[in-house]
Amino acid sequence: MMYGPEKSDPVIVATKLANKAEQLSAERSGGEPYAAEPVERRAGTKGNAGQQSTRRTQSRVSVSQALERIRKVARERKKERFTALYHYISVDLLEEAFFQLKANAAPGVDRLTWKDYEADLERKLEDLHLRVQRGAYRALPSRRVYIPKPDGRQRPLAVAALEDKIVQRAVAALLNAIYEEDFLGFSYGFRPGRGAHDALDALCVGIHGKKVSFILDADIRSFFDEISQQWLIRFLEHRVGDRRIIRLIQKWLKAGILEDGVVSVSDRGTGQGSVISPLLANIYLHYALDLWAARWRRRTANGDMIMVRYADDFIIGFEHHIDAQLFLDEMRERLGKFALSLHPEKTRLIEFGRFAAERRKRRGLGKPETFNFLGFTLSAARPKGENSRSNGRPEGIACGRSYRRSRRACDGVCTSPSLNRGSGWGGSFAATSIITPCRPTRMHWPSSDTTSPTSGGARCGVVARRMGSRGQG
Repeated sequence: MMYGPEKSDPVIVATKLANKAEQLSAERSGGEPYAAEPVERRAGTKGNAGQQSTRRTQSRVSVSQALERIRKVARERKKERFTALYHYISVDLLEEAFFQLKANAAPGVDRLTWKDYEADLERKLEDLHLRVQRGAYRALPSRRVYIPKPDGRQRPLAVAALEDKIVQRAVAALLNAIYEEDFLGFSYGFRPGRGAHDALDALCVGIHGKKVSFILDADIRSFFDEISQQWLIRFLEHRVGDRRIIRLIQKWLKAGILEDGVVSVSDRGTGQGSVISPLLANIYLHYALDLWAARWRRRTANGDMIMVRYADDFIIGFEHHIDAQLFLDEMRERLGKFALSLHPEKTRLIEFGRFAAERRKRRGLGKPETFNFLGFTLSAARPKGENSRSNGRPEGIACGRSYRRSRRACDGVCTSPSLNRGSGWGGSFAATSIITPCRPTRMHWPSSDTTSPTSGGARCGVVARRMGSRGQG
């Protein structure tokens, strides 16, 4: 109702002229226009007729098409440097980035919440877009907060301001379109469709399908705080040639951390907890570790080798002890070149695998050691109640917490979403194989409440229990 209570919008005069409306008829006096097919006046709708109800859907389509174009070029041209990415930061992309943020996330130094920003969202996003495009956008310092770690220590996090989160999410979408075509198959964590359970699944199948006799359980010390920003920018420039995108990332790196009223700025770290930090961390390790490890496997390893990396926590399996020890020594040297180091207490080399228990028993040693990965303790032992054997191999099960409800069945091949992408070692978790045969049996697990199944659904000679549960080895 536009003009008064209980009144509809007025009738709208049709703007389309009728056929022959401009043709003058000589037969009609006064030269009145003659319309062969007069057009009726149509009634207007009630309410806000000018609103575009399909805008959100159309914006999603346009953003998706733009990202797909970037993805296609990145896939087809592995050496391409993208020199024109900045104009892809549109109002539509910013809007999509805003709605991908968590509505209940902690506010940054601006104390602006998601709900507050949602009010008059269109005007605010247009203003943010203008500031970004003309270079007037300024990143605010991140607010320092601490959360408890399992070992009792405190983990420092950096909470960015809301507008910084929006722009970071938009830039991360652009960079993901490029680097998801570059990242190797054994890289998991903070990637679309490649979560913790996919990593556990890949590790299980890798140990089962390859001749793994030793496990290198590695962890990088204070990784998110020790990343060299100088090296990070150099790595980004391999694929990103748009200096405006690089300057935008540098703004976030140099914005600093606000703690106890003091802003501290460092040339190291990416601010763990920020929206774009996990992607930058994966890019850093892609060049500093992943590519080198893949090359080392092809050129140096004498036996089978598998690798699963989840952020800065990674597991590497070897057939021969000499390969494992040589890789560990050279990896320490490699990481040192990029300002990183292995955690001395969390990094260790142990005997592990399908035949580890049998070999150690023949030598008069105890049970194989266990190792922790993504909140689970994995042991090379047969679970209680499992007495059957297959081809002389001790059977086990892999357990993970997300599939307690689904109870997925194994269909004869154990794969995760990543295993069908790429080729060779770079496209899968385990050297040259992309899928590994397994017994077509339904996933099962012990009745104990301490275990739960993983995504693999295969019997893999590995028992995984949640850390801290009873019955750990």
